[in-house]
Amino acid sequence: MIEQPEQWHAVGRRKSAVARAYLRPGTGKIVINGREFEDYVPRANLRMLVISPFEATETLEQFDTLLNVRGGGMSGQAGAMRHAITRALMEYDPELRKPLKRAGYVTRDARRVERKKYGQPGARKNFQFSKR
Repeated sequence: MIEQPEQWHAVGRRKSAVARAYLRPGTGKIVINGREFEDYVPRANLRMLVISPFEATETLEQFDTLLNVRGGGMSGQAGAMRHAITRALMEYDPELRKPLKRAGYVTRDARRVERKKYGQPGARKNFQFSKR
């Protein structure tokens, strides 16, 4: 018989942010880059985004989560953390894939910032046109 590991690991990405999630059996404590969850993610809507995979699978109180995040801004990092937690939960139990997929957390959000074009001040914005 194969022993279950005491930790499940996964990587998640969003925009230019990369997050690594480590799930361990515990009480629901979340630590991000060595800081408390509420300190690292001050905005309530982003906190809800990060813990949404746990709520979708009803496993919030089962795991202590250690997250390492690099790159991007707050929104990109929150999306990367959600993706990493989702993947780690699926590694823990493949049966959890169905509710996570239904909620839309399994697919990586591939949207990125559109590049600036030459002869324009931005990606889509143009300089003011003057006929005369």
